[in-house]
This record gives sequence, C-alpha cells and structure tokens, in this order.
Amino acid sequence: MEYLIIFIGAVFVNNIVLAQFLGICPFLGVSSKVETSIGMSAAVLFVMTMATISTYLIFNLVLVPLEIEFMRTVTYILVIASLVQMVEIVMKKVSPPLYQALGVFLPLITTNCAVLGVAILVIQNQFNLLQSVAFAISHSIGFFIALVVFAGIREQLDLYDPPAVMKGAPIALITAGLLSLAFMGFAGLV
Repeated sequence: MEYLIIFIGAVFVNNIVLAQFLGICPFLGVSSKVETSIGMSAAVLFVMTMATISTYLIFNLVLVPLEIEFMRTVTYILVIASLVQMVEIVMKKVSPPLYQALGVFLPLITTNCAVLGVAILVIQNQFNLLQSVAFAISHSIGFFIALVVFAGIREQLDLYDPPAVMKGAPIALITAGLLSLAFMGFAGLV
C-alpha cells in the first residue's frame, strides 16, 4: 500500500512538472511533438532512476560515513552529468534519428532540475533504496504523462490559427497553466 501511495502521489498529486515546477525547460522545449516528448521522457526515466540509485548509495555509503553530507549537491550534479553523457553516447549509437530529434535538449537533462530534485527529495523523505527507486520511477512516469499530454495538446493547437499575439510561447504557457490546474484536481487522492 505504501508503494501505491508513493506512485499516486508522485504521478498525479505532486507531479514533478505541474505541481512542483521542476523540469520546466524540457517540458516547454521538447513538447512540440509527441514523438520527441516520448524519447525525452524515456531518457529522463532512465537517467532519473539511475541517478536516484547512484546518489542514494553514494550519500549513504560515502557521504554520511565520512560526515561530508554538505557535498551532496555537488556530488549529485557530477553523477547526473556522467549518466547523461552515457545516455547520449548510447542513444547516438542505438537511435540516431531520436538523437537528432532531441538535439540540444538531451544534454539539457544534465541541468534538468527534476532529476536533481528527485535525488534530493529521496534523502529529505528518508526513503530506503526500494522506496527511492519507486519514487524515481513514479516521478518519471508523472513527467512522461505531463510531457506527452502537453505535446498532444500543442500538436492540436497547431491545427488552429490563434491570434498573432498568442502564437508560440504565450499559448504554450497558458496551456501549461491549465494543465497544472487540471492536475490539482488530484490533490485529495493522497
């Protein structure tokens, strides 16, 4: 039951993008097409899960015993940057079209505050390793749902001709706000 609460809380109630406003850069930048948003979500799922496992182990097995917990943020950033570099190399070999489609946004996962935020939240919530993995995967799924739904809405908006002042970023930000309000409806679940 505890893992179900973590899942529902992370995916719907405390969605990393729509409720906590972490990861807005890729949310707005990669959401013009559903295909690229799915690719970005898959990369974030892998990086977020691996980064959470790695940072959890480093924090509990290295930083705490050495009493250097204050090095947490710097350590986490280095781990995340290394994982993103690994994902970039693998994606370039496995799926060159997806690698080309993501372009500059793939290296931006390094600075995606959602990945760093989840790694820090795991320690603040004092989760064990299994709970941490469930938390990271759940937040990744929440990121996926928010990004794909937003991309689908943006693709539909491209079929219409909004007023000139609303084209581009203004309509995207208003749509993101409305989507965030829609997710606030889940607030009573957990």
